[in-house]
Amino acid sequence: MKLASLKEGGRDGTLIVVSRDLSRAVKATGIAPTLQAALDDWSTIAPRLNALSEDLNEGGAQGAFDLDMARLAAPLPRAYEFVDGSAYLPHVERVRRARGAEVPESFYVDPLMYQATSAGFLGPRDPVVVASEEFGIDLEAEVLIITDDVPMGVTPAQAAAHIQLVGLVNDVSLRGLIPGELAKGFGFVQSKPRSALSPVFVTPDELGDAWIDDKLHLPMRTWINGTWFGEAECGVDMQFDFSQLVAHVAKTRPLTAGTLVGSGTIANQDTGKGASCLAEQRTVETLRDGKPSTPFLSFGDTVKIDVTDASGASIFGAIEQVIAKA
Repeated sequence: MKLASLKEGGRDGTLIVVSRDLSRAVKATGIAPTLQAALDDWSTIAPRLNALSEDLNEGGAQGAFDLDMARLAAPLPRAYEFVDGSAYLPHVERVRRARGAEVPESFYVDPLMYQATSAGFLGPRDPVVVASEEFGIDLEAEVLIITDDVPMGVTPAQAAAHIQLVGLVNDVSLRGLIPGELAKGFGFVQSKPRSALSPVFVTPDELGDAWIDDKLHLPMRTWINGTWFGEAECGVDMQFDFSQLVAHVAKTRPLTAGTLVGSGTIANQDTGKGASCLAEQRTVETLRDGKPSTPFLSFGDTVKIDVTDASGASIFGAIEQVIAKA
């Protein structure tokens, strides 16, 4: 099934079930008022939502309406926790090589992750509002998963059963602020504003053969100002799958239902597939030409991020945003 949230009903939105082709939707408020409420009691609520989804896709759901992406908030407008990884080592290797640094051996066996911003997410059509272009505005096209309650100390095999939904995220980064923050040795704060989530989240079974070994096996397609930017394969060169990422986070603490876990920027060894963030493209240019030639985003620029199935139909709906001045 596919789930989304309308921009109504309060800060956590109103839960809706969306048709497989993203054309129709129906409110699920008779089952759960919000997606967070559904996740809090997922084992009970999910079967009822799935039944409503079947009715909607068969044309029998009462109260169904045409889906307007502009009316959508993020599926989870705010979440208890968002932890983001960097599971695609080609990205890590290139960035470190460009500055003359080696990749520590531990990176190949222990996931690189950080605590991200979760107090609020942008909707799929909301602008990215930034105070200054000098901050180095960048997109990061990623896959993410959403869990139910995860006990502390789960193994990767156990963690897989707690992956309930899959979606996309534009993990906005301000590259000009990152070096100064990391130099302090403590982590991101100012350099990580709010991220945008895809219009809908989907259950793993909705993905069929595209969800294997707790990875999404489809290309991440990105465009900047309507021009193709990349289509890196999500299932290729991912060093750690999502069950491993969840288990890593839960090693010393339980995870609350509604926790988001990000993959990190999708990147392949094959640079011919383009990039999923500007920092990656600029690193490729630096290694090849000695300096970057692609600029970071400017006010008025547009970004589109999407994943499509074999027929070319969007699965999660596209994230489509404009960069705007605060």
